[in-house]
Amino acid sequence: MQESANKMRDIFLDKVVVNIGIGQNESQVENAKALIKKLTGKEAGIALSKRRDPELKLRKGQAIGALATLRKKEASEMLKKALEANNSTISTRAIANNSLNFGIKEYIYISGVKYDPKIGILGMNINASFARPGRRVELRRRRSSRMGKKHREITKEELAAYLQSHYNVKIQ
Repeated sequence: MQESANKMRDIFLDKVVVNIGIGQNESQVENAKALIKKLTGKEAGIALSKRRDPELKLRKGQAIGALATLRKKEASEMLKKALEANNSTISTRAIANNSLNFGIKEYIYISGVKYDPKIGILGMNINASFARPGRRVELRRRRSSRMGKKHREITKEELAAYLQSHYNVKIQ
């Protein structure tokens, strides 16, 4: 967490979602699941198409990818590895309010991971979500309450400063 005078204004990493989109080729879904298991140690879920799209040759309910959600220490470790795979540089367009989204073209760029001919070459999207203490107040079921907009939203500038101080990221 970022050290500040007011502990409630600190920012922390809430979760990281690793997503591998396959498209219409359902045979590669198992390869994507195996890759996510290899990278994260977690069992991957399957992403299904939500609607039919004849131009892309997709039908509703077709498997189009694999994803896994990481939290706490696992999320921080995966984010560090993914940022290193991008040479610790992030575009300003990758930063949005409360989130960081970027892609890795090939999984072999991640340190400590070797090419597996069974899996082939796959890229992935990394989506990191950030929050402040007190976010649970809005999300819990019992006695939930609203948070103020200034506390809920983390601006791009605040998130950029957090990434530079905690993950040594260069922002272009």
